Parts: sequence; structure tokens; C-alpha cells
Amino acid sequence: MSTLIMGAVAYDPKVVTIWNGFRAYFQRNDFDFDYVLFSNYERQVEAHFAGLIHVAWNSPLAWLQSKQLAQATGRQAVAVMMRDTDCDLTSVIVVKNDSGIERVPQLLGKRVAVGAKDSPQATLIPLHELAKAGLEAERDFTVVPFDVLVGLHGDHVGGERDAAQALMRGEAEAACMLEANHKLFESEGTLPAGGTSVLARTPLYDHCNFTVLDGAPTKDLARFCELLQDMRYDDPELRPLLDMEGLKQWKVGRVRGYSELEAAIDHFGTIEEFVKSAGERCR
Repeated sequence: MSTLIMGAVAYDPKVVTIWNGFRAYFQRNDFDFDYVLFSNYERQVEAHFAGLIHVAWNSPLAWLQSKQLAQATGRQAVAVMMRDTDCDLTSVIVVKNDSGIERVPQLLGKRVAVGAKDSPQATLIPLHELAKAGLEAERDFTVVPFDVLVGLHGDHVGGERDAAQALMRGEAEAACMLEANHKLFESEGTLPAGGTSVLARTPLYDHCNFTVLDGAPTKDLARFCELLQDMRYDDPELRPLLDMEGLKQWKVGRVRGYSELEAAIDHFGTIEEFVKSAGERCR
């Protein structure tokens, strides 16, 4: 068996701790595994197609980049595993309780704070939800962006927190964020508890997945997936790592939960240039 190489994006220093710990777990189970860190998802996607890694721990946007790039180059991309917490997420558009804004049409002419331009949860999906309601960004309302660490696809949450703070400073009349982060921001004091309300909620969508391409080592990948599923939250060595990675159980990957993001990137043309340019380099 050769070494299975996984790619991950270093959106936070804890990524090193997580994957060092998981690598030790794989080694205890006689599985030859290593990982490579990338500074952004676009670099990781291209490295995957160049054959430098066997499996990629991808954001939802990176999954769609991989899927569309595979289609453009005659290859196949498959989502093999994901976290239990990657399934059925929602984003919300939040307003201050004293704003007087009670319906989405009242955002006409207002300012809406968002995260980084490549954040699915804090920008792309909620702005598309407003578009479905008839309000187009920059035509019907002003977007107040917080382009924190573009290339990390919003994984760092910094842009969302900045958007929430802008709402409280009166620099925007609404802010977009993951619903779970709305609760987090209230608990940590970024937003006053009970001081904001949800104006709109997106449909359910899915988040990260492990992506593989055709030609990957089948047996090694099967063992990789098996060992992920064998991780137990009650294992005292694994539990801190699983907590840092934000899950209790690894699940078999699915792709039905990416339709909302796919519709958003089609609407905004988010990844067209990347797929075109990367496709030319991959040929």
C-alpha cells in the first residue's frame, strides 16, 4: 500500500492539530496516511487535478469547483464522506429588533452586510435567497462586504462576525450568517441576546465533503473511509479532535444538498472564470 495523501486548507492553526491527531489514529490502525496543507481552496482544487493529492477535504464551493472542472475536463468527481454536521444547514438574514423591518421587501434601498465574497453561508446562498424574493444585490440594496481571507470560502467565520458587528454599529440594516453562528454570536456577546431577529431563512443545504477523482487508489480510499466511520466520539483520544473539527460522526457523502449553492453560483457567475482558466491548465 502506498501513502494516501489528503489535501486540506489551513483556514485556522487548529487544522494542524486536527490532522496530526487523525494521522496518528490512522497510523495506529496500520494505515499509511499523510496530509498536505494549502493556503486556499483554488490551489487545492488544482493540485488535486494535477495528481498531487488523492483526496481533498473541500468546502462546498470547492466541491462545486471540482465538480464543474471535472465536467469540463472529462473526469469524474465524487463526494465520499462528510461530517454529520455538514448536513442540512441554514443561513439567516438578521435585523435588529428595533429596525422596523419585518418583511424582506423592506430591504429595498437598505444595506445588507455579508461575509467574504466566496463564503457560501454568509454571502452566496443568502444573497441568492434575496434574489429569489425579487431583490438583486447592488440593484435593489447595497451590499456591505467583509472580504476576510478570500480563498478560504468563509471557513474562518471572520467575515460573518464582522457583518454582525456592522449590523450592531448601524452600518447595515441586515446581516447574513449561518444560523448556527447567529446563535454563537448571541452566546459570545457579538450580538445582544434577544436583540436581533431572523428576517429570512434559506432552504437547507450541505457543507464540506471529502472529494475524490477518478483514478484514485480505490482500496486505500475504501480503507480511509472505513477508518473515518470507525471513529467514535467516546474515544478519549479522538473526542478533542472531533470537537475541533466540529462533528461527532463521519457519514457517507451525498451531493443532493448542494443545489442551493449551485443555483447561487450560476446566478452570480462566481466560479466561471476559475473553471475556465483551471480547465485550460488541466488539459
